[in-house]
Amino acid sequence: MTEKIFEEATEAILQGKAEKAVDVANRGIDEGIDPLELMEKGFIPGINKVGDLFETGRLFLPALIYSATAMEKATQIINAAIPSEKELVSGKIVLGTVEGDVHDIGKTIVVSLFKANGFDVLDLGRDVPIARFIEEAEKFGADIIGSSTLLTTTMVGQKELEQQLKKAGLRKKYKTIIGGAPVTQRWADRIGADAYAQDAGDGVRKVKQLLTEKN
Repeated sequence: MTEKIFEEATEAILQGKAEKAVDVANRGIDEGIDPLELMEKGFIPGINKVGDLFETGRLFLPALIYSATAMEKATQIINAAIPSEKELVSGKIVLGTVEGDVHDIGKTIVVSLFKANGFDVLDLGRDVPIARFIEEAEKFGADIIGSSTLLTTTMVGQKELEQQLKKAGLRKKYKTIIGGAPVTQRWADRIGADAYAQDAGDGVRKVKQLLTEKN
């Protein structure tokens, strides 16, 4: 029965059906399934598949939005059901796609997954000026600033963010994480970013690690 619930959770996200996702989340919890297990084995595989389908051109933006909404609704229920002793590492994260790059699908998936793991996320969207990353991080009280790019021509924005943080005397105040198709660990090392995320799942792991180091 538990496996069936996991399958239904995945399908609800793939189909972009928010009401179904909410129903599955509530039923799973009512049946005594650990909320984190329900998220990790049911809903997260669904949103990951959605990301894969979109990136390969087999799913389009309207469907992605429906799936992201369904994920958000399910996440709210799951997070509310997590026992206090199992609370995940909490932290505030500002995320955005750097200026000049209008691609934000990968970032959208990352935002959904971060929220699903209990992080407080401020999504700045795409084509975000470097100064705005810093301004919003200051206002939001962020712990981590994350930047994404899918173009090699806009990778320089991630380097500029590091430079602007240093110039403002704020570099030690925030941890930084970068990601995107052309981005590598070597690039992160070169510009001085604290972490590089290969994908959304890796991003969650790296953020947890950064928050542990920060605290």
